[in-house]
Amino acid sequence: MTTVVLVRHGLTHLTGPVLAGWTPGLHLDDRGRKQAAAVAERLRPLPLAAVVSSPLDRCLDTAAAVLEGRPQELQVDDRLGECRYGDWTGRPLKELAKDPLWKVVQAHPSAAVFPGPEGEALRDTQARAVRAVRDWNARLGPDATWLACSHGDVIKAVVADAMGLHLDLFQRIAVDPCSVTVIRYTELRPFVLRVNDTGGGVADLLPVTRKGRRRPSSDAVVGGGTGAPV
Repeated sequence: MTTVVLVRHGLTHLTGPVLAGWTPGLHLDDRGRKQAAAVAERLRPLPLAAVVSSPLDRCLDTAAAVLEGRPQELQVDDRLGECRYGDWTGRPLKELAKDPLWKVVQAHPSAAVFPGPEGEALRDTQARAVRAVRDWNARLGPDATWLACSHGDVIKAVVADAMGLHLDLFQRIAVDPCSVTVIRYTELRPFVLRVNDTGGGVADLLPVTRKGRRRPSSDAVVGGGTGAPV
C-alpha cells in the first residue's frame, strides 16, 4: 500500500488576491517560508521514499524545506503543476468573479476550460495529476510513503478522484497553504486519511514495524473501527 503525502505550497505575495497560475519567478514570501519550515518539522519523523514537486518556484521552495536534512534529491514532475489558467493568469480574483466562466468553475468545473492558447480544462488538470500520483506509486512500490508538493486545485482534484467524487463536487474540498493531505492507495481502493491538515503529529502515518501487527488491509472497517493503533 503506497501512501502519498500531498502538501500545498506556502504563501506568496500573490496568494489570495491574484490567480497566480504558472507565473514564473514567484517564490514564497516570509509567511510562506515560515509555513514551509513548520510543515517540514511536522513531517520530519516520516521516512519519505521520494519528494516530488511541481516545477513552479513556490512548490520548489516548499519541497526544498521538507528535504532539508534528508538524503533524497528533489524530483520534479510537470504533471503536478498548477492548472494552466490561460488568460486568467495574473488577474485579480475580484475581477475574475465577474466573468461568466467563474460560475462554471464554481458549479460545473468539469466543463470549465480556461481561455487563451495556454488555457487548460480542469478535467485535464485532474487527469494528469492523478496519472502522476499513480505512476509514482507504481515506481516507488507498495510499501513506500512519498511526498508530492503541488497546488490547491490540483490536490483537490486528486482527493476528489480518490474519494470517487465527480469533479463537479471538488469545490467542496478545502486545501490551505502548507496543509497536509494523505491518501493511502491499496489494490482495492484508496483511503483518504487526512485532508487540509494544518497541525498535529504524524505518528499514525509511520510504517508498521511492530512484530505481529497485521498489515493494513484493503477492506474498509465496518462500523468505523478504533482508529490508528497506539
